[in-house]
Amino acid sequence: MAISRDEVFERVKEVLIDALGVDDDEVLEGATLMGDLGAESIDFLDIVFRLEKTFSIKIPRGELSPPDDLQNNPEYVESGKLTEKGLQRLKDAMPHARDEDMKKFEEDPDIAKMPDLFSVGMIVNYVTKKAAA
Repeated sequence: MAISRDEVFERVKEVLIDALGVDDDEVLEGATLMGDLGAESIDFLDIVFRLEKTFSIKIPRGELSPPDDLQNNPEYVESGKLTEKGLQRLKDAMPHARDEDMKKFEEDPDIAKMPDLFSVGMIVNYVTKKAAA
């Protein structure tokens, strides 16, 4: 039996509370891991490990995040912003990003704002699809 999205959210919430030491009421669908929950780059390794263990899934390196070549490719970035081609590459690589987060990012595709795509809802979307596969 497949796990419901609500169940995934509750379990992801527990993972983030444990990994980041945040309060229950801070872990909302739209909360960003870095901006709202204070995650640092080292925390992502712990979060991925905990997600794999909690959901009995494997998260290959780079599958949850933007492609490594995205920010350094002049075909994808111009003057610190993603080009149309770069935006498409990002969308293709991160179909689990929340629609509302992606639309907001598209309005100002500054690469410095890419961490805002890493929301609780994005993780829930990713795990829900991964667990169903």
